[in-house]
Amino acid sequence: MPRLIDIDLTPEEYCTEPLLRQAVARQLALQPDSVAHVALRRRSLDSRRGRIVYHTAAEVYLEGEPYHAPDFRGDYRDCSRQPAVVIVGAGPAGLFAALRALETGLKPVIIERGKAVGDRKYDIAQLTREHHVNPDSNWCFGEGGAGTYSDGKLYTRSTKRGDVQEVLHRFVEHGADPAIMIDAHAHIGTDRLSGIIANMRHTIEAYGGEYHFNSRVTDILTEPASDGLHVRGVVCADGSEYRGVAVVLATGHSARDIYELFAHKGWQLQCKPFALGIRVEHPQQLIDDIQYHADGHNSRQRKFLPPAAYSLTTQVEGHGVFSFCMCPGGMIVPAATGEGQQVVNGMSNSRRNSPYANSGIAVTVSPADVPQYACHGELALLRFQQDVERAIFQAVGSPATAPLQRLTDFCQGRSSRDNNRSNFMGETLNAPVHELLPPFVTKCLQQGLRDFDRKMHGYYTDQASVLAVESRTSSPARIPRDSDMQHPQLRGLYPCGEGAGYAGGIVSSALDGINVIDKLKSRIA
Repeated sequence: MPRLIDIDLTPEEYCTEPLLRQAVARQLALQPDSVAHVALRRRSLDSRRGRIVYHTAAEVYLEGEPYHAPDFRGDYRDCSRQPAVVIVGAGPAGLFAALRALETGLKPVIIERGKAVGDRKYDIAQLTREHHVNPDSNWCFGEGGAGTYSDGKLYTRSTKRGDVQEVLHRFVEHGADPAIMIDAHAHIGTDRLSGIIANMRHTIEAYGGEYHFNSRVTDILTEPASDGLHVRGVVCADGSEYRGVAVVLATGHSARDIYELFAHKGWQLQCKPFALGIRVEHPQQLIDDIQYHADGHNSRQRKFLPPAAYSLTTQVEGHGVFSFCMCPGGMIVPAATGEGQQVVNGMSNSRRNSPYANSGIAVTVSPADVPQYACHGELALLRFQQDVERAIFQAVGSPATAPLQRLTDFCQGRSSRDNNRSNFMGETLNAPVHELLPPFVTKCLQQGLRDFDRKMHGYYTDQASVLAVESRTSSPARIPRDSDMQHPQLRGLYPCGEGAGYAGGIVSSALDGINVIDKLKSRIA
């Protein structure tokens, strides 16, 4: 039997196999040669007290003790002749719902408005180079959803929603680095995600599932019954119909046409608070110096460390101000999903080797903050979100041009004479971002950024830039569901993931997709 230990390792020990074995042997009072294998089970990097260490948990195998690598394969079955479940959207919620369906004996039929991940890249390149948005294929829409092009962060606090390890297993099964199984703040990297997403498609198709790309859902097929409307399938823009025992609606937080459909039909919809703000970009070296304490004690360890990240939060006049989707060594991308919009988002590749760090910094927004939008009912915050994006677009004139300002000038309410270089994948325009955002958002951000400097001294600097607008943090509307995860009026419709307002990231969306299929299967078993 392996020995289970908790051990603190220097970055050099962690990254160097002989030193790792020596550290483990030393803690166990053994000779290094007697340690046959060290299987790390958990790791987290701690630099809070000036001495940088990895807190790790490990299984230690001695000479003669067999080590068996974990098996990450899913328990799929051929579902080509099984009852079909229609899954609208091929983002994390839809993909993991489909994989779960294969395990439970349902045939997943995935309807995706965008293109396969390989073809999607051409539309993204066109947006960056030619400033033209394909409303069905962009940074948010297409195979893999928005998560494909937002770094692949796998950290979640939603541990009570289900088995996070199951989600990580499926990623590793399809090509992710097994290190995501042990990392406290795991990420995959945008450059690797596209291949992983394609591998998931190959699995789904190999076991009888179907994909229908370039198929935007425009209506939901229903028929009356004694307990309300029963959902039988969906209708697409080209007139195609897809039917099944149920419909999983996993359309993502930017599928505004779905919210409009519900409002038009009079189906229940709820206004949901969300957050809106900016992208803040620093030199990565500056963030490293702050987080890793630029002193002689740590100089030897620095070359073994990953680009540093941060997580910050504060309260300003009753509003939460917080960092999210922090991208060490990353880039900023134009994430509009239609003409007349300006939206930014962040991403990074697996190596995180850009010289810049960026993070969304957002302010919580509730209906009480924008009473002038109350006339729009459940779509109040969606209309507010749209108006902010249009205002920024009008200031810059292009969905692939971002307004740029030095952070210190933004906080002091003055225009920047010049600007820092930026790793924005488009064009930037020197602009007074503080004047372009809603006044209450600007005020909260100005104070929040100063508060962050008290937690990370050096964060408030003219070397940092702000870009706008970071508006797709989450859905501004919720499609309600009851205790059995069905829409209260539409029996057989399972709203799911970020677009329905029940998740906030890749892992939580994946867990929601899994849970929805489990509920559905229990109903029809």
